[in-house]
Amino acid sequence: MKDVAVILAAAGSSSRFNDPYQKKVYASVHGKPVWQYSAQLFADHPRVAQIIMTIAAEDKGMVQEKFSGNLTLFCVEVVIGGAERSDSVRNALERIRPGISLVAIHDAARPCLSRQSLNQVIEEASKHGAAILASPIRATVKRVDSSTNKILETVSREGLWQAQTPQIFRTEDLKRGYASVSGKPTDDAQVIEKLGIPIRIVEGPESNIKITTKDDLRTCEGLLKSPARSKDKPFF
Repeated sequence: MKDVAVILAAAGSSSRFNDPYQKKVYASVHGKPVWQYSAQLFADHPRVAQIIMTIAAEDKGMVQEKFSGNLTLFCVEVVIGGAERSDSVRNALERIRPGISLVAIHDAARPCLSRQSLNQVIEEASKHGAAILASPIRATVKRVDSSTNKILETVSREGLWQAQTPQIFRTEDLKRGYASVSGKPTDDAQVIEKLGIPIRIVEGPESNIKITTKDDLRTCEGLLKSPARSKDKPFF
């Protein structure tokens, strides 16, 4: 049963990556662009019917020139994103094929997603209609006055989780949410939360990091070659 569409979010500016020549999702890790690790993982999953990658308009020519073969190999469709992440997701939602019941949104800059985590979050979303990967916050959290950098208070970490991706929702719920959402949601779960739909949490490993800086890129290089990676459970 192929009932899941995937939106790979790759339209960001990568401003904190601090590289004037390439954005983080196009950087090479062990001979592959960052985005390809996720695309290949989703393409291999037996329930994935469609993969759409959102890119910035200014990257269209470069993407077609450098990656057209890889995009074809993994059946990835390219959609031009918008000024905000929410605009990019809206554009991609318009391309979802009829009959697909679930949509998974994943940061293309998270190349270390495991097969096991992907299986678990798809299964949870299938049962309950909405599920995301997340990790519990274990460090002590401080609220700080941004104007003075002084601590205002220590925030209880009980019940606090750090959202990851993929985040998976019923297609119709996501379309309905994005048709009515205002402001600039920082993740897709916020859109579903505003509809009053319960979202299940699947604990994801801290290795499912999002590349933001060059240091993150080096961390991902190590994680993708780690012995634990070779023990990742196969898709069912």
